Order: sequence, then structure tokens, then C-alpha cells
Amino acid sequence: MAENNLIIVGGGIGGLAAALGAAKAGNSITVLERAHEFGEVGAGIQLGPNAMAVLDSYGLLGEIAKVAVFPQRLVLRDAFSGKELVALDLGDQFKERFGYSYCVLHRSDLHRILFNACQAIPAITLLNNQEIVSVDETEAGVTVTNAKGEKFTAKAVIGADGLKSNIRKVFSDDQPVTSEYVAYRGTIPISEISPDSNFDDVIMWIGPNLHVVQYPVRGGKLYNQVVVFKSYAYKENSDDWGTPEEMERRFEGCHKHVRQAIDFIQRQIRWPMFDRNPIDNWTKGNVTLLGDAAHPMLQYLAQGGVQAFEDSAYLAKMLEEHGNNYAEAFKAYQEERIPRTAKVQTTARFYGEIIHAEDPVTIAVRDAYFEKRTADEYDVVDWLYGYRKFASDKVNS
Repeated sequence: MAENNLIIVGGGIGGLAAALGAAKAGNSITVLERAHEFGEVGAGIQLGPNAMAVLDSYGLLGEIAKVAVFPQRLVLRDAFSGKELVALDLGDQFKERFGYSYCVLHRSDLHRILFNACQAIPAITLLNNQEIVSVDETEAGVTVTNAKGEKFTAKAVIGADGLKSNIRKVFSDDQPVTSEYVAYRGTIPISEISPDSNFDDVIMWIGPNLHVVQYPVRGGKLYNQVVVFKSYAYKENSDDWGTPEEMERRFEGCHKHVRQAIDFIQRQIRWPMFDRNPIDNWTKGNVTLLGDAAHPMLQYLAQGGVQAFEDSAYLAKMLEEHGNNYAEAFKAYQEERIPRTAKVQTTARFYGEIIHAEDPVTIAVRDAYFEKRTADEYDVVDWLYGYRKFASDKVNS
């Protein structure tokens, strides 16, 4: 392989976004993906205005609009009574405030759009079947080695290889932190859903140690459902917990729409939910991290993929400013991104505790707080959706 400026380890959403940003900054890139083919496993993904701003800078909003759904509200409902607890309006006022709409779409559709955009750029090379196990920096450059012993060298390396990142081992020997929750995800034809369901909103049904998220994807043809619950029988270093049988027990007595989700949910694949504690450094010389490799987070703010988009755009900005001085670009990138992503990580954990609360007093206080809020009070999400340190032309805060 001819030497490129950058190697990106990982061809998921974060890795491909990083490639687009780096190419925009004038770099040649090789993306090394572990899987046999480039693709995305999972179901739906939510993209706030802070992600849409990045996608706009990459010229992809038109493609996104072809397959996305633009919901009217984000809604929290009680999983047992069905009562609406609080909502956030996503209409014109929201778009005016944050510069972009909120959208939901299938992960595979988003990945395909990013992949096609990368394929269209001659400066980006995409290689699969590349399980990268180590990275070493010498005067000659940064070399990564795959599981077959093959080596690839570039001037710099970005580790975008996910929660179980091998590149992260350069900086930390920490381990993923279990939440003792699992998720079951899937999509079904929207015709299978009860006609009295709400297809205009993103709905999160919440209860003690559980929640369900529902929204349409693929232009309204499919209905995405995510069922999440805390295991009764968590076992360290075991897969024998968070089973479908536990799911049935945990959701017993829930509202009929929640029970319908349980009846239809795909049970073949369970996703144990992990994050990691924030670390204070993810750069060494010409090696840095991005996305889940740097800051894996729980899903409760719908910001995992979004923060990878922010990373990619801010890193591109630093690459533009520092040129071929990758060490300085990476250092400046992490100085901005570490505090930001650490706040999102820890807030996601806290939000998970709030929505899954068991204590009746905590639940009563939470619900009373929700009841006082109106759907157009955006102050609580300004910090999240209004971030534009990657210098969008439309909104700058």
C-alpha cells in the first residue's frame, strides 16, 4: 500500500465521518475495517442538530433527507400508565433556534450514505478484513499491524475502532464499564404496528429499570424499536444474563403499546450496554482516538454517533489549521473534545439513572419537574444541540 497521510482504524459511522473530514482538510486516507464488508449492525439512530450541521458540511443532507424521518416531538411516557410525562417540540421553533432539524433513520442507511461519499473521493481508500491489533510510532511514521502480521504505515493514525478499541490500549489499560442493562433492537414493517400508535414522535416509555424507544425510519416504511432493561442476574464475564425470559418478567404489566413492542422485538441478538470512564488523554504523538474508541457512552442522550460526528468535524478543522503537523493538530483536537465528550458521557449516565429510577420519592420528584416544563423550553438542551465549535457557517456558538 502506498503511504498515505492518515490511517483510520475502523470503518463504522465514526471512522467514515473522520475520513470525510480529513479528506476535506486535504489528506489522503486509508480506512481499515475489521469486518468482511463495510456495514452497520443495529437498527435506528437519532441525529440532533449538532450532527446535522456536520453532515451539512460534508454535503450529505440531501441524501439523508431521502431516507430519514423528521419527528415532531421527543416524548417521555410512563411505561405502565401510558401517561405523557414531558415532551420537546422539534418543529420550526426548534429548527430556528438550532439551525437544523432533528431526524431519525436506519443505521445501515446512514452508513451507506457515508460509505458512498467516501467511495466517491479518490483520496480515500477503503479496505476490509483488517483486524488491527497494534500500533507503533517511529521516525519513519506510524505503523499498524493486523492479525495476519501485515503492516500499514502512514504519517498518522486515528483509532475509530469502537468500544473494544485496540488503539486505545496505547493510552489506557482501562476496561469497559457494565451498566448491567441489555438492549434488544429491531425494525418491523410499520403496518404491523397498532393504528392507534403515534408515528409522528420519538417516544421513550420509561419505568423502573427499563425503557422502550420507538420511532419510524426509512422514510416511514419501518418502525424502529429498542427494548432496554436491567438484568436480574448480571454475571461478570458471562453472556448468561439479560435473557429474553428476563425481558418478559421485567416488562410484565406494562402499557399495551409497550407490550406490543416486547411481542415484536427481535430476540436473536442482545446488546449488553457498556461505556467507559472518561480519560484525560487520548493522543500520543501522531496517534489519536475518535468516537467510541475515545469516549464510549450509554445511549440515553442519543449522542454516541453524534459525538463521533462532532469529533470528525473538529478534527478536520484542526488538520486544516495545523497542516502536516499531526501531533499539534491531534493535541488541539483533544483539548477541545475531551471536556465536551466527558460531559456528554457522564450526563448520559445520570440521565439513565433518572429515567430508570426505582425509588417512589425520586420518581415523584422527577415527574413533578417534568410536569412543569413546556415543550418549547430549549434551555436544557442548548448545551447539547447548540455546540458548533467545529465552525459551521450557519450557527456558531
